[in-house]
Amino acid sequence: MSVKVLFFASLRERLGHGQVTLDIAEPLSVQEVWQRSSGEETLPANVLVSVNQDYADAATLVQLDDEVAFFPPVTGG
Repeated sequence: MSVKVLFFASLRERLGHGQVTLDIAEPLSVQEVWQRSSGEETLPANVLVSVNQDYADAATLVQLDDEVAFFPPVTGG
């Protein structure tokens, strides 16, 4: 089974890809998904996360077939 991971805006540009699929055998925390999909050790504090289109935090557990999205804070004027 797998998890679909999406990266938006500047994260997509920084990492060089907008989507990856992770094969997992057991639930992972959002932090672990970030590490495996981005290659970076720590989830930046200002990055927003959703799991199945609901806001989440680094400790949220990700299950098989979930969708995780990482995106920078949105600003407007």
